[in-house]
Amino acid sequence: MSSTLWHGRFAGGPSEALQALNDSLPFDQRLFREDIEGSRAHVRMLCDVGLFSEAERDSIVRALDTVEREIESGSFEFAVNDEDIHTAVERRVTELEPHGSKMHTGRSRNDQVATDMRLWTRAAIDEVIDLTHQFMRTLLAQAEAAGDAYLPGYTHLQQAQPVALSHHLLAHGWALARDVGRLRDARARLNVSVLGAGALAGSSLPLDPAKTAAYLEFEGVFDNSLDAVADRDFVAETLFSVALLGVHLSRIGEELIVWASTEFGFITLDDGFSTGSSMMPQKKNPDIAELARGKAGRLIGHLTGFLATLKGLPLTYNKDMQEDKEGIFDAVDTVRLTLLALDGMLSTTTFNVDVMAAQADSPYAAATDLAEWLVGRGMPFRDAHGVVGEKVRRSLAGEGSLAELVAADPRLGAEAAALLAPGVSVTRRTTHGGGSPAAVAAQLDRFRALLDG
Repeated sequence: MSSTLWHGRFAGGPSEALQALNDSLPFDQRLFREDIEGSRAHVRMLCDVGLFSEAERDSIVRALDTVEREIESGSFEFAVNDEDIHTAVERRVTELEPHGSKMHTGRSRNDQVATDMRLWTRAAIDEVIDLTHQFMRTLLAQAEAAGDAYLPGYTHLQQAQPVALSHHLLAHGWALARDVGRLRDARARLNVSVLGAGALAGSSLPLDPAKTAAYLEFEGVFDNSLDAVADRDFVAETLFSVALLGVHLSRIGEELIVWASTEFGFITLDDGFSTGSSMMPQKKNPDIAELARGKAGRLIGHLTGFLATLKGLPLTYNKDMQEDKEGIFDAVDTVRLTLLALDGMLSTTTFNVDVMAAQADSPYAAATDLAEWLVGRGMPFRDAHGVVGEKVRRSLAGEGSLAELVAADPRLGAEAAALLAPGVSVTRRTTHGGGSPAAVAAQLDRFRALLDG
């Protein structure tokens, strides 16, 4: 077989430098299943429209099946001149079946590779969604197990108001639910077949792109052949969705790191999901959470790098677009491993609820409750804020405990001071989506329904 797919136009072969830079086989060979799946659909369509006989179709499909088995088993031998997976598959099919040289009829590598990438990305999104759902179920299980446990909520990493532990865990669950929504949106937009667009302008042959789309279970067909070949929005959208998912996983990781510290002591990590120190025998390190935090930068880099690649490309296909693969391959691999590891880490974590409660029961965490108690008796909120703030300031200055100062103020008194008792404040935020156990009970139902829907 000739050394390149374009040998007729050139008198000699490519230079070593060109071939080394140009060849994508080292990374795009993971598209072999998608490439073979797309070729099967294309050949069947060619038979449907009368360009292939049934015998030609069947023989090529058998050869494609053989190539798939060879690659899966590791017995496939790649040739020096296989610059990409498309070349390798077509070469081997032609070796196995003389009709194989007709397989590329009505098709360009431009619409072929775009199809492969859409098929791969569609499957990758489905896998990431499944893993994210699995992690969301772990968050739900831990939230259910938390019962009435509570801890301080934070703003500016300063203790703010107590909230149910289940409420805090579900906050991450709702963020992941939005990630799933974005991935589904990206999937819906990419689920369009572009086979039949050719190199850029379609074909003079009687192709039927709708048939190919049906064979590949795409929900639509391209409307403009130029756009079909040039479009990599779906790669950018998926990279964004995965990057933001990675950011949310990073935030979870950051909290686990802080909570596992001696200073907080809110959680105890399982030995199987921790590491030690090569020098300090006492250490138990939250490496999984740290890696989740670190991998987010990698995911963001893939997104920004690919957007920079796309920004200056004229229609239609340009070799720059070969850069659509390595970034998204790595991004999906990275977020897959991160989800699996964090899921294992969180599912085996022990929550030290007594330590959490001891911190959340600080009387100062109930300061807002005091202000709202005054508002409920007719005082404007700004005035109430000032009254309570003055009590906090005096207490911190050593003039007495906050409870004593509140009880001594005729505007507040013993009834208000009772709000400062341990475990009281967390029960008072009962509005929709609030942090009390009562409000979280309804939220748990909504989250279960989301996962089961």
